[in-house]
Amino acid sequence: ASSRLQQEYVPSAHLSAACTCLAWAPPGGRPPPSKDGPQRKKRKSEVAEVDKQLDILAIGTAVGSVLLYSTVKGELQSKLDGGHDNKVNCVRWHQDNCCLYSCSDDKHIVEWNTQTCKVKCKWKGDNSSVTSLCISPDGKMLLSAGRTIKLWDLETKEVYRHFTGHATSVSSLMFTTVKPMNENKPFDGITGLYFLSGAIHDRLLSVWYIRSDRKEKNAVMSFTVTDEPTFIDLTVSEVKEEPVKLAVVCRDGQLHLFEHILNGYCKKPLTSNCTIQIATPGNDGDSTPKPVPILAAAFCSDKQSLLLVYGNLLQPIIEKVSLNTPESHVCLIRDVQKALSLRTDVAVTKVKTPVVNSDTKVLVPGVPGHSTAVKTPSSGKEKKKNKRKPGETEESIEERLEALDIDVSKVKTPGGLPQTDSFAVLLVQGLESNDAEILNRVLNTRKENVIKNTVARMPIHAVIPLLHEV
Repeated sequence: ASSRLQQEYVPSAHLSAACTCLAWAPPGGRPPPSKDGPQRKKRKSEVAEVDKQLDILAIGTAVGSVLLYSTVKGELQSKLDGGHDNKVNCVRWHQDNCCLYSCSDDKHIVEWNTQTCKVKCKWKGDNSSVTSLCISPDGKMLLSAGRTIKLWDLETKEVYRHFTGHATSVSSLMFTTVKPMNENKPFDGITGLYFLSGAIHDRLLSVWYIRSDRKEKNAVMSFTVTDEPTFIDLTVSEVKEEPVKLAVVCRDGQLHLFEHILNGYCKKPLTSNCTIQIATPGNDGDSTPKPVPILAAAFCSDKQSLLLVYGNLLQPIIEKVSLNTPESHVCLIRDVQKALSLRTDVAVTKVKTPVVNSDTKVLVPGVPGHSTAVKTPSSGKEKKKNKRKPGETEESIEERLEALDIDVSKVKTPGGLPQTDSFAVLLVQGLESNDAEILNRVLNTRKENVIKNTVARMPIHAVIPLLHEV
């Protein structure tokens, strides 16, 4: 509500493994209200709204371990090891028995016992990496996705159904409606369930329908979006005639809103009712508005207004927007800079920027008044030879000196050898030995590229003497 940072968990440096995915444990270990389905507790942006019992956060890491973090204590509670030996792609809690499921790039799915922190069961989920998991509302089935989507029976760990239809590997999965209302048959926990899937580089979000009697493997409908879906939220319809509202955030930072009654097959991909973008106001000198990426979106409890999370991931701005416009494209103008500058004091940072005063003098060897003689580091000359980019041909020193209009025979370097390096070295030598002839010849050069190259190659200690000379 206040858009303030409440807690920050930074993994310790020597054990650090990047966090790849996370999921909130069901509050207090009790099942959530049935109408919400298992999806509701997974929303990052709803963290502020949940009751205080929502405490444990499961975090998957890039090295294959799963961390359990307690927000009440503000520290890691336990670490689940030994299940995966590669990046964890998705973690999901079981809503009833506090089991945790994780899938990984090592092609396996692991069922964890979170009380003992041990692997309860591990099985191969796909021939390539398993990218996403989703547990059915009744808790008896598990959807897993990699190259193909599989529906597993959680008791026997056997594949109940295959779904194929994405060309690339699937990146997001989600169940939607809870169960068909008017069917007379007893509900077997899975018939009549719809689920959504989005895939990498795929601009279609597919909707699948699960039936126990028909072996239909294709998607029943699809929604078109502008880029790969990265974040999905939806309102679950209570009655069959009520449309499902869907908010899809894409990788390009746009948000698409769909409204559709899930009523079986639909051949044509459905386009969005409304597309939302956020941009900065193009004012004060910079007239072009810049897009601000939307990172996530979630429906509020009234199913009309949306919580939008936008800006950058380090300091996201969370805003409640109510949208009931008939327009198909909405661009919200938000001055992110102003919002951020007001909030920077809130964010905790340990980096202090030194205050630079304009009257401060910085003393460097070589300023008149210092007795220290400026010495070129002996290794400096050898090092500079390697500065050339590969493929450039080196001019010979004669050609260079002719360009500089210096008589070759007069230039004698301390070692008596002709210097095979850049003009910068000549200039440094002239500055050190106060040789007026070299200095005048070098400084009288009018060729712009020669001047630029020389200045670029000047060693730092020679800069101030050169400025004095100039």
